[in-house]
Amino acid sequence: MTTVPPIHPTAIVAPEARLGTGTVVGAYSVIGPRVVVGEECQVGPHVVIEGPTTIGDRCRVFPFACIGTDPQDLKYRGEETRLEIGDDNVFREGVTVHRGTAGGGGVTRVGSHNLLMAQTHVAHDCQVGSHVIFANAATLAGHVTVEDGATVGAFSGVHQFCRVGRHAYVGGYSVITQDALPYVLTVGNRAKGFGINVIGLERKQFTAEAIAALKQAYRILFRSRLTLAAAFAQVEAECGAQPEVRVLLEFIQRSERGVIR
Repeated sequence: MTTVPPIHPTAIVAPEARLGTGTVVGAYSVIGPRVVVGEECQVGPHVVIEGPTTIGDRCRVFPFACIGTDPQDLKYRGEETRLEIGDDNVFREGVTVHRGTAGGGGVTRVGSHNLLMAQTHVAHDCQVGSHVIFANAATLAGHVTVEDGATVGAFSGVHQFCRVGRHAYVGGYSVITQDALPYVLTVGNRAKGFGINVIGLERKQFTAEAIAALKQAYRILFRSRLTLAAAFAQVEAECGAQPEVRVLLEFIQRSERGVIR
């Protein structure tokens, strides 16, 4: 029985790169000198990983992905910035994830347990949480925040400095130019909100009480004739004790670009 070497003979791995125990590197891949890859990772053929980049354990990187390359920002002048990636992530074919810029804080982050389908792009200084799904060719411009549990549909684009809230669902081919609300189904070009994503939350085993409170809060905030201040007060009085409603309210209060209604 032939033993397969952990690093294919055609791969180029810089001597300074650090690879964890059990990590394998496929044919013709290139890993730069300031890269740290955790344990039990699978780096497929024809992958490029540049640094400074840190990748956690048990990640899978499929062919033609480019991880940790320079940001596509005309203001970038070669300053040292980095990319930080957590554990158990999957980067499918052709995914691109860029390092940060000095003006954006210097670091791009991707959490853990994320699925980035083919041709996904995560630009400089983005902050991606955990348990996030990006469908094929989903695109984040620079400085975008995507919170835990969110889904960004195929061929959707998120404008720079926008946020996608916790457990938000952005439908395919959507254009996001303001903040996409947590727990809400947001779809279209330009995108609009279509209420609480009940089916998605049920599949994630949110309680009936939480879903009912979110539906009530959404109705008061966006489908009543109340001013926003009056709507906030009514939501606080009727269902503000529900943790998921608190998340929704705080997300709106923190918005700088406005939220998609």
